[in-house]
Amino acid sequence: MIISRIEDYREAARRRLPRFLFDYIDGGAGAEQTLAANIADLAQVRLKQRVLAHVENLSLETEWFGRRVSLPVVLGPVGLTGMFWRRGEAAVARAAAAAGVPYAPSTVSVCAIEEIAAQSAAPLWFQLYVLKDRGFMRSVLERAQEVGVTTLVFTVDLPVIGTRWRDAHSGLAGPFKTERQLFQALGKPAWAWDVGVCGRPHDLGNISHYLGRRTGLEDYLGWINANMDPSIGWSDLEWLRNFWKGPLIIKGVLTPEDARDAARLGAEAIVVSNHGGRQLDGAASTARALPKIRDAIGDDLLIFADSGVRSGVDVLRMLALGAKGVFLGRAQVFALAARGEQGVREMLEMIAQEMRVAMTLTGVSSVEEIDASILDDFQPTS
Repeated sequence: MIISRIEDYREAARRRLPRFLFDYIDGGAGAEQTLAANIADLAQVRLKQRVLAHVENLSLETEWFGRRVSLPVVLGPVGLTGMFWRRGEAAVARAAAAAGVPYAPSTVSVCAIEEIAAQSAAPLWFQLYVLKDRGFMRSVLERAQEVGVTTLVFTVDLPVIGTRWRDAHSGLAGPFKTERQLFQALGKPAWAWDVGVCGRPHDLGNISHYLGRRTGLEDYLGWINANMDPSIGWSDLEWLRNFWKGPLIIKGVLTPEDARDAARLGAEAIVVSNHGGRQLDGAASTARALPKIRDAIGDDLLIFADSGVRSGVDVLRMLALGAKGVFLGRAQVFALAARGEQGVREMLEMIAQEMRVAMTLTGVSSVEEIDASILDDFQPTS
């Protein structure tokens, strides 16, 4: 099929993946109202088209934590990325390094952090969850430091896993899930050979490394629910701030109050995010939450955002609403599932080209110039 937009990667991924995997990455919590609002509200953000604006020497580069990046995006953490393409996290790491953007693999990746780092020519970021086992958290942070991880993304919006009806219907969860997954895999021979046969071992690489034994994926969602820690509070994170000496990003912030708490903790940045609409159905979309947080904290923290981004124009919208960078989750995995490492490289170039067009037509020549002045008065209302 012809691929000219991120939605085309989504369709290609749907055709190639077993249903339980496609629905896992495509779905959200409950009736998926927040998932839909993330896309719809961002699409309602209107831009001012300018003419004769002398746009030349256009640059997509920016700087975070003293490092230049070629594009204001991060390939964000997505659990089980290695199930969407053979050793998927390693493939994404190579694509990110080639494009000059950061990659932050998930704690619950298929590939262990050591394997991912060995495939990357650039420093990695790393994402960590709030887990009951503090020994594991310390161990994986030490391992991350040993392989040269520079920046920690600490996800705080998953104390329990959201209610995900689609996963029960698709076979990722629920009765007879193993049998249903096997039956679906048999209907997708290209995926079954690439990942099912050649992509082994199929486990949670970072967890298995710590435990010294294989952690299978038979009950992935059950493992998450059993190991996340809903009892933790901001004061419990002081050890993390003291232990981790590099930049610390708190991911999963939707209110000014929580943004201020992140600043008091000593974090350098936050990600305004509702976990892609996968946690609390009915939560605010990122496009609605972002301007309020930006107005409340100003320049006290570096602000990233995610959720609902499906184009370079959407990246521009997020920057205009107050973000300094954008995490790409679904867009990354759709491209990976469709065409592997090459798909991720193509997707990043697609984002870059769409940004160049949008910046030229809004009269800005650099990422630093993008702010609310390029927005029309129409704002999200849903």
